[in-house]
Amino acid sequence: MHELAILVVVVAVLMAATAVAARRVGRALLITEYALVSVSVLVILLVMAFVGAEVLMRYFLNSPIPGHLELSELMMPIIVFLALSYTQATHGHVGMELLLDALPPDARRLTEIGVLLASVFICSVLALFSFKNAYQLWLYDDVTMTPPYFKTWPSAAAVPIGYALISLRMFIQVLHLFDPDRFPANEPAGSGGLTAPE
Repeated sequence: MHELAILVVVVAVLMAATAVAARRVGRALLITEYALVSVSVLVILLVMAFVGAEVLMRYFLNSPIPGHLELSELMMPIIVFLALSYTQATHGHVGMELLLDALPPDARRLTEIGVLLASVFICSVLALFSFKNAYQLWLYDDVTMTPPYFKTWPSAAAVPIGYALISLRMFIQVLHLFDPDRFPANEPAGSGGLTAPE
């Protein structure tokens, strides 16, 4: 339980520091998001080529690639979690807005702020525990169960990175909803944006 209390304090301090340096943090986060989503797209292309090569090797040359299934599975968290924050920045996550659309603008803005703040803390907790898991896999030098024995920690490390960055992105969105003139959105061009106060 003390870990969660420490996490709450750390997240609160980081939120305060982010609020002070929101413009710089927002720009740096946007650059990081672009870089990580590029890596995610590259990994998708590599996995697609790898699976295609495995099909050709298996069915036409009768020589399957060892560990193809495990490697493809290990790439999935990298693909998903490195693009998580960018997807939040572009408002690409699926959401149910039927109730929000019925609210007046001020109530909608406050509801969005509340949901984003709750999400920041939930994702921070997930980042902490997924980091502990990835660190434990690294300490154990964990590998897949079949040859060629791929290391599992790089795949697990993508999870806390994704959760930490989406937490930061959501807090920047909270700041923007709170005061859009003082705190810029720092979102990709044409991303739609959250509802700002009128």
